Amino acid sequence: MAQGYSTIGVYIDEAPQAQARIALAAQYAADCGAHLVGVAATGLPAYFHLGGLTGVGAAAMPAYLDQLKEQAYAALGRFARAAEQAGVPSFEKRVIEDDAGAALCLQARYSDLLIIGQHDSADYLRGQGPTLTEYVMMNSVCPVLIVPDEGTCALNAPRVLLAWDGGMQAARTVHAAIPLLRQAALVQVAVFDAEIGPQAHGEEPGADIALFLARHGVKVEVSLLSSGGDVGGAILSHAGYFGADLIVMGGYGHSRFREVLLGGATRAVLDAMTVPVLMAH
Repeated sequence: MAQGYSTIGVYIDEAPQAQARIALAAQYAADCGAHLVGVAATGLPAYFHLGGLTGVGAAAMPAYLDQLKEQAYAALGRFARAAEQAGVPSFEKRVIEDDAGAALCLQARYSDLLIIGQHDSADYLRGQGPTLTEYVMMNSVCPVLIVPDEGTCALNAPRVLLAWDGGMQAARTVHAAIPLLRQAALVQVAVFDAEIGPQAHGEEPGADIALFLARHGVKVEVSLLSSGGDVGGAILSHAGYFGADLIVMGGYGHSRFREVLLGGATRAVLDAMTVPVLMAH
């Protein structure tokens, strides 16, 4: 049995892509003997609660919330069947009566890994607040694995691309990713636009993190690359060239009231990814 994460949370919703996300989480939990928690939310986004809601809108709200609960329990039923079929040794269904972002960030406090989708089923509310993916990546205390809407989905990733810039977020992500990196046939540390020096990437860019990973039993190599000024695009392009099954990178950005401002590379990868991406902020 592979050594991996002990507790994994996965977001359960009505999105068409949810089944692929559940299958990935269930298979990995079964492979590493992890406890798997399916998390469904039955509340509205915080920015949806408009003050002074009256009339037809107010009267319809209880029925709408009841519908959300019915959908949550139905989706969790599908999750339970998938977990049983995959042979997950221990799993539970959890309904949290809050908006999805708050529910997942609460579950993150008690998880080693959180699995969510690239886009959420409420993306039509994008103009009223951050998407679920953005919010959870920025506020989760554990690493977040983002499953693409299209492309390949597996965590037994033989080839992993690690985008390394020496920053705090990238370092946090590396530490969080070690259980996955140990299982890879090859991890390539990709350093884009390396700056040599003690305040940048060191005298030999990528060497320190590669040695750190090697001491953890990770099979690793270093590649120095140019981004041409578009780091996000370069990460995606090189991931395709390298044949990466998983991208590991820091998640950059900052939050303001009802708004998440992501870094350019983070935004580019989240928008166009075709393989799972592990991020930590």
